[in-house]
Amino acid sequence: MMKIACQEQLLPGTTLQEKWEFAVAAGYQAIELRGKGDLSFRDRLPELRKAQADGVVMPTVCVDMLHFFGAFDDDLRADALVQMKSQLSVIAELGGLGAQTPASYGMFSRRLPPFEPPRDEAGDHEVLLDGLRQLGEHAAAEGVELFLEPLNRYEDHMVNRLDQAVQLIKEVGLDSVRIGIDSYHMNIEETDPSAAIIAAAPYIGHVQLSDSNRFQPGAGHLDWAAFLGALDTIGYDRYLAIECRLTGDPTEAIRSIPPVVRRYV
Repeated sequence: MMKIACQEQLLPGTTLQEKWEFAVAAGYQAIELRGKGDLSFRDRLPELRKAQADGVVMPTVCVDMLHFFGAFDDDLRADALVQMKSQLSVIAELGGLGAQTPASYGMFSRRLPPFEPPRDEAGDHEVLLDGLRQLGEHAAAEGVELFLEPLNRYEDHMVNRLDQAVQLIKEVGLDSVRIGIDSYHMNIEETDPSAAIIAAAPYIGHVQLSDSNRFQPGAGHLDWAAFLGALDTIGYDRYLAIECRLTGDPTEAIRSIPPVVRRYV
C-alpha cells in the first residue's frame, strides 16, 4: 500500500519531533527531508539521529540547492556532486531509500530568450551521464538510490519527460539510478501522465505530489483517480511525498491532503 509523506518545511512545528506529531495526527506516514547546500544536510546528522531515535520516519531527502549536477559551470557542477553524494550518505545512515534531484533548476529554458543554451545537446548528454554515473555508483555503495526528477520545460532544458529519464538511466546501466516523478511537472510535459507512468514502471523509485497549479492535491484539476490508479497498476508501494505550495490556511491545507489522496489509493 502506498504511504503518504510530507516535506518538512510544510509541517507546523519547530522541531522534527513536533512536525512528526502533527503529521501522524493528520494521516501521514513519513516526513521527506530537504537537503540544502554547503554540506548543511550532513551537519544536521545529530538532529536527524535524535529524531529517528524518537520515532520520526524519514525515508527520503529532496535537494534544495541553488545549483545542480547539470550546471554549465564546472566548479558548480563539481560542488553539486559533492553535496549530492553527502546527502546520499546521510539518508543511507538513517536507513532511508534515497535522494531526489533534478539535473538542473532555473538554469536555462529553451522556451525563453535567448532560446539556445551555452552548451550543445551532446555536451548536455555527456554531463548528465557523467553525473548520474558518479551519483549512481555512490548510491549503490551506500545501499540507497538516486531519484532523477524530470522538470517542466520552463525550469530545465535537459530532462523534461519520463521517457527521457528512462533513456538516460538505461545508458547509465545502474539499478541505483531511478526516476523520481512529480505530478506537477508531468501535468505540463506528459501527453498522458498515466500512460507515461505505466511505460516507465520499472524505473520509478519515488513519487512527489502537487496539483496542476502547484498547490496541494485537491486544489487544482489534476485527475488523481487516473494518476494514482496508474501507480497502483504498476504496483508502486513506496511513499507519495507532498511537495507543493499551500493555498488557504496552511495548517488546514496540510490536513486536507491525506483524505484527498486516500480516496484513490
